[in-house]
Amino acid sequence: MERVGGISRRSAVQGIGALAATLALPAPAAVRPPLKAPRLRLGDTVGLIEPAGFSDDLIEVEAIAGTIRAMGLVPKIGRHVAARHGYLAGTDEQRAADVNAMYADPEVRAVFAIRGGWGCARILPLLDWKTIRANPKLLVGYSDITALHLAFAARAGFPTIHGPNAANGWQEQSWNSLWSLAFNGDTPMLQNPPSSPDALLNPERWHTTPIRPGKAKGRLIGGNLAVLTALVGTSWLPDMNGAILFIEDTGEAEYRIDRMMTQLALAGILKRLSGVVFGQCTRCTSDTEDYIGFTVPEVLHHHLAPLGIPAFYGANFGHVGNQLCIPVGVRAEMDAGAGSIRVLEPVAV
Repeated sequence: MERVGGISRRSAVQGIGALAATLALPAPAAVRPPLKAPRLRLGDTVGLIEPAGFSDDLIEVEAIAGTIRAMGLVPKIGRHVAARHGYLAGTDEQRAADVNAMYADPEVRAVFAIRGGWGCARILPLLDWKTIRANPKLLVGYSDITALHLAFAARAGFPTIHGPNAANGWQEQSWNSLWSLAFNGDTPMLQNPPSSPDALLNPERWHTTPIRPGKAKGRLIGGNLAVLTALVGTSWLPDMNGAILFIEDTGEAEYRIDRMMTQLALAGILKRLSGVVFGQCTRCTSDTEDYIGFTVPEVLHHHLAPLGIPAFYGANFGHVGNQLCIPVGVRAEMDAGAGSIRVLEPVAV
């Protein structure tokens, strides 16, 4: 067989053929980095929306806009803010239109919910998810805004911030944690303060208790327990496998907390988690005279202790003043013994 440079012609032809086949293969798909909203800067324009309950009047809305200005930001009020439709801030179409408009507006850098209430779940099918995904912007709010946080985690693909609504007070811990997450792009340690001016009057508010000590890593997912459980069985709940679930509630009797935790257990969600953080349960007591049933901590122990995963309660978030801002959709590490959440990636870049 004829040889070329010490290599047989057959080997040379085979080698060329193999090279051609290799070159013909499609290049491996590039790994897309996770979407992140841009960080806030002083002087940025932020949208104000009411996706759930209504405000009393435009005077109240203007006072809330003043709070945003005091943050060093420029408020842009949604077209239908202060509209009213029953107990909602306008029709479903109006409230959804304001959300869509803020995410389509290049001038708006982040979006603040004015208040919670009820109604966010009603607008989820009306949101323009293509536009929202194409324009990552921080969404800030809590309570019924949980429905939007969860849907964004499931459909939009970028993190949001569970924190005070624009109508709430922005005290030191709320503001400092928002500044760290949204303005600086930090990865802070979120933890109840070692002391507080009202700690003597309300010691339970600032005390965390481990249900099962230990550390766990996972994607932070959560918000209001009642809103979250209402989305179980729908396509709007994000993947909970390996997640750190953080939950809070208000005005729910102990048996209702039990009922909602049971729903999460029966749906197979609790057993898929890597850890659980329960925040504040404001006014979560029975109004029955001489009540002798379970307490909320006892209910949490019933459901969480058998899971064998780190869990604690008493974290400083929920329907309380001066709550911490908690990022939704980023990786974090919790330490149940220390009562802490360490954010492992920026919520904004």
